[in-house]
Amino acid sequence: MKLQQLRYIWEVAHHDLNVSATAQSLFTSQPGISKQIRLLEDELGVEVFSRSGKHLTHVTPAGEVILQAAGEVLRKVESIKRVAQEFSNEKKGSLSIATTHTQARYALPDTIRSFIDRYPEVSLHMHQGTPMQISEMAADGTVDFAIATEALELFSDLVMLPCYRWNRCVLVPKDHPLTQVSELTLEDVAAHPIVTYVFGFTGRSKLDEAFVEKGLVPKVVFTAADADVIKTYVRLGLGIGIVAAMAYDEVADSDLVALDASKLFPGSVTKIGCRKGTFLRGFMYDFIEDFAPHLTREVVSEAFSRNSKADLEELFSHVELPVF
Repeated sequence: MKLQQLRYIWEVAHHDLNVSATAQSLFTSQPGISKQIRLLEDELGVEVFSRSGKHLTHVTPAGEVILQAAGEVLRKVESIKRVAQEFSNEKKGSLSIATTHTQARYALPDTIRSFIDRYPEVSLHMHQGTPMQISEMAADGTVDFAIATEALELFSDLVMLPCYRWNRCVLVPKDHPLTQVSELTLEDVAAHPIVTYVFGFTGRSKLDEAFVEKGLVPKVVFTAADADVIKTYVRLGLGIGIVAAMAYDEVADSDLVALDASKLFPGSVTKIGCRKGTFLRGFMYDFIEDFAPHLTREVVSEAFSRNSKADLEELFSHVELPVF
């Protein structure tokens, strides 16, 4: 069994069983990958992938277990490399982040700019996706950090660190009737067609819970993953928008009015998640602290030493999170 073979089956599984695409991403040949996978299967005595002719169709039950173990091995190898890199050149390496559009567009730019200025020899890679996709990428080691509001808590092998609190605003055109309301209520909001986030994005669950608790059934006419898309359809008159307050730009969105909705919906917390057991390099600690100043190296190290979710929550129970 070779490390290269484990890398091949892992990459094939994460390229939708497309050997050709895997070969391109690894800068090698398709026949070479297929041969090494077959050699591994022959050595193990079981198939990792089922086949129809020359095409891989699905991962076998044995393959699921083997791939999980292969992922652990590859992550351990990566940790060993990071330890070596940290001691050979602490300011050179790579950092990969998975996040949503809202975080990438509104919360992260200053952090990323200062990080690149400080660490010009660190390659920074950003992946965007749904909160579930983001969490999965962090859990399986595809990325170093996941930054999101939803879904991270579903993965027990992630250490989740709270970064900041935020709430929502209601976006309407300047001549909209809601601009004349002295104190906005959920009933006022529910009386109009709503344009907001797809369920599972950017605290959408908190929004739905608030309406349910009041016994209201909002008319959600359009959903999107991107706050900028939501604003576009508010401008077209499709409905009122409910977005993260951070997504409103007083200059770029001067044609819209942002109505404070912090009293209507529970606040949400954005977290940064990292797989347990990850070796954090110096620049990784610095990235976390720059994004969330209360998450110092000492605090993060302590969080990684906690053995349960309850222990972790206790660590941050007295921390006053900043509000974005």
